[in-house]
Amino acid sequence: MGKRRRATERKSVGLRDVRVRRGVLGGAAVVVVCGMGAAAFALSGGAGSGERSVGEKQVPTGPPTSAEVRATARDFLAAWAEGDVARAAALTDDRTAAKKALTSYRKDARLTKVRLTPGKRSGAEVPFKAAAMVSYEGVSKPYAYASELTVVRRKSDGATLVDWRPAVLHPELRPGDRLVTGEAGDPPIKAVDRAGAELTAAKYPSLGAVLDSLREKYGKKAGGTAGIELRVVRADGKQPANDTTSKDDATTKDDAKSVPDKTLLTIAPGTPGTLKTTFSGSLQAAAERETAKRKQASVVVVKPSTGEILAAANSNPTGFNMAFQGSLAPGSTMKVVTSSMLLEKKLAGVDKKHPCPKYSTYGGWKFQNDDKFQIKDGTFRASFARSCNTAFISQAKKLENDSLTRQAQEVFGLGRDNWSIGVPSFDGAVPVQADAQMAASLIGQGGVRMNPLNMASVAATVKSGTFRQPYLVSPDVDDRTLATAPRKMSGATAAALRDLMHHTAVAGTAAQPMRGLGADSGAKTGSAEVDGQKKPNGWFTAYRGDLASAAVVREGGHGGESAGPLVRAMLVAGG
Repeated sequence: MGKRRRATERKSVGLRDVRVRRGVLGGAAVVVVCGMGAAAFALSGGAGSGERSVGEKQVPTGPPTSAEVRATARDFLAAWAEGDVARAAALTDDRTAAKKALTSYRKDARLTKVRLTPGKRSGAEVPFKAAAMVSYEGVSKPYAYASELTVVRRKSDGATLVDWRPAVLHPELRPGDRLVTGEAGDPPIKAVDRAGAELTAAKYPSLGAVLDSLREKYGKKAGGTAGIELRVVRADGKQPANDTTSKDDATTKDDAKSVPDKTLLTIAPGTPGTLKTTFSGSLQAAAERETAKRKQASVVVVKPSTGEILAAANSNPTGFNMAFQGSLAPGSTMKVVTSSMLLEKKLAGVDKKHPCPKYSTYGGWKFQNDDKFQIKDGTFRASFARSCNTAFISQAKKLENDSLTRQAQEVFGLGRDNWSIGVPSFDGAVPVQADAQMAASLIGQGGVRMNPLNMASVAATVKSGTFRQPYLVSPDVDDRTLATAPRKMSGATAAALRDLMHHTAVAGTAAQPMRGLGADSGAKTGSAEVDGQKKPNGWFTAYRGDLASAAVVREGGHGGESAGPLVRAMLVAGG
């Protein structure tokens, strides 16, 4: 089962939805640079240090000076390059950890003839380039990469030392990881799309980590033979290397490890086995193009009739996989799930009168609509199409605290932590909450967390009338069991939801991006405000024919304006 971590929330009310502290955000990608051009060490700049007395001894204080940064970095890099592990480790603020890692660098990674060239200093940070030979059983290959170190001052005696982190050794390393040269743990794979064309990270950048995960899970099953590689062997139970969030802010189901081992250099190639996926090459190419045009965008496309994942892409293709593993408040797109519950409980009817006042109070919180609009004497159809928050909040007093949780789990297969798509994924979270937080959950805030994969599945469930777990590798490959939902929504409820989503697509907040997509289409917009962001995250989920897609654009504003055009492009590309 996956390792669960929860995001925190703050009790305040936003203009569109209840504000949350933050969603899971992907960190900056590490770039490994080959090549060894020498760079001058910058001597200018740097704040001066003062002194304090310890007994009769004057101890330097304050930030390290530029001269101290230069000298400490030079001595550390020289000792490392010479293989003097004890001396290099002594120049760090964690001698034990540094000694262990530097010893492994030569013993396990088999890196010799090391050359380390410092670059231009920026304050206490010193970038450097590394070049070495990797040797294994008589075969050697050169390897080069870039990293950086930071010089700090020790309070006890004022000494300047390298701030030890595994990433100093190599930028891909995090606590517990190791560099290892030897026979690869998993044979290489040749992953192909549904038409048999090869999928590569060079052609489809967003699939880089996905392909690594597929190799780790299916390399041996695909029939290949392992080669000899220098690779990062990950520690179990880790956060993604590019994920800057705390352990409490994300949840990932471990189909494999949450971050796969990474090949850095192939010394002797293995023989790849072929693994067929459900990806559509044309749709994946479209997803890559569309997300590349936008900042902080993620999109997923699934096939409602089967659950097959046809495409997935992120604006930062080498960073955290927000499309599959993200954990963000989905805003008003969650109203699709909430509406199914209200319809089943006879608390709403498509064309029945339904309140949409300017404000609605529950649990001590005062909720309001975007721009404080209201719909007088309106229907539920009008409230859904306009995305009226208060139309949903007003029903909270008629619900149990676990009503939405049970609806999401039992009908839409969300939040059960049992999806097995073929690579690590987050299955959504709809925790049981009380009072104002329960009401906030009805409009996709509070503790509700989703990603584009989850919300594409929601649209697919509405379109087909039944939940089919998304997947990108057929369960026939490894005899795994796909998740199912305990119950199916009634035909009347499914028809009503399709009616509501189609009306939203032709006459509601989704009309602009869905224009001209035909009668067999439907959509829902959403926005979720996040503390520290000037604009809310924009969400959009929709279906057309046998395609369902969802996207989020972080800090994109209204979903119809930001995520909507991205989803439209995917539905058109697959149409």
